Amino acid sequence: MSTTTTLISTITCPTCNFAKTEEMPTDSCQYFYECENCKTTLKPLTGDCCVYCSYGTVKCPPIQQGTSCCG
Repeated sequence: MSTTTTLISTITCPTCNFAKTEEMPTDSCQYFYECENCKTTLKPLTGDCCVYCSYGTVKCPPIQQGTSCCG
């Protein structure tokens, strides 16, 4: 059974609600993300491994594949 990993996720800033679609890295976690609109630096929420898991429409590739992210 083949599972397709989605690499595109839309990050929404919790400060200004600006949303931007980004391609997620497959070889590393992204711990910080600067909102293009308001310049707020986003960090993962407690319990999440990266900004995509906290603020994205799609979880990061390792989580999608059922493994721990950057663990």
